[in-house]
Amino acid sequence: MNTPGWDHYRSLLAVLDGGSLSAAARHLGLTQPTVGHHIAALEAGLGVPLFLRSPRGLTATETALQLRPHAEAMALAAAALERAASGPAEGLAGTVRVTASDVVGGLVLPSVLAAMRNALPGIVVELSLSNRTADLLQQEADIAIRMVRPVQGALVARHLGDVGLGFYATRDYLARRGTPKKLRDLMDHGIIGPDRDMAAVRGLPGAEAGLAGIPFVLKVDSQVAQFAAIRAGVGIGVCQHALAVAEPDLVPLLADAFHPVLPVWLVRHEDLRASRRIGAVFDFLAAALGAYIARGRAAMPMKEQTT
Repeated sequence: MNTPGWDHYRSLLAVLDGGSLSAAARHLGLTQPTVGHHIAALEAGLGVPLFLRSPRGLTATETALQLRPHAEAMALAAAALERAASGPAEGLAGTVRVTASDVVGGLVLPSVLAAMRNALPGIVVELSLSNRTADLLQQEADIAIRMVRPVQGALVARHLGDVGLGFYATRDYLARRGTPKKLRDLMDHGIIGPDRDMAAVRGLPGAEAGLAGIPFVLKVDSQVAQFAAIRAGVGIGVCQHALAVAEPDLVPLLADAFHPVLPVWLVRHEDLRASRRIGAVFDFLAAALGAYIARGRAAMPMKEQTT
């Protein structure tokens, strides 16, 4: 029997994720018999079953679960190989994968990518949105925009500056509910905040103590949804000054009492230095995000301004 290849392990991952051969086939764009053949070939090559069949479907065995992280590493390596082969290293054409948080990717980057499309028309960007820190050493992405200082070695990191955050609400909301003058006034208002991902709050210096005990009127982990709720007048919430300045209906609140900042880092793996297209995207993002940070600094309420 031939040694199972990447296609076989890709089918294994798809079945693990989808829970059935049919779901895996739909995800991969293959036929169900083809996926079944891949799983059978893997089981024959390994000499152990990977799934237990029952009328209720497939149940992964311990062996299949142990194979998952290795198959995931193969998937990342395969994707990185495809990106590397998408264009010559010395050219400005090909694919670059960028990862960012949902608020940066969903609200900040679209205009940046539109400008990049004009400046670098030969480059295709894969944009991965996640509030989880991507592992560049495992090739999850080529470039990462992070709000925490990188600690891994073998990374090229550039600190672009700090973004300030603050409480905001619409003029209509404040006309209806009144304007809080002190943090404790928020007890009567409540705020828009995270649902289960409290790490987002813990990551803001001084924010956890400042928000302690304040009730939530809306809980949602997506920061894009939080910003949309603030703009819709649901209540008071936290957002970046650079986003709020583009919304004339938003009013900054409690600038003296609550003014956390987040560092913005642009990161790539040092092994990608030879890729001209990755370098071009890195430099373009650095310039564009630097301008975004400067706009936010200019928009900060006067008592929050720092040198």
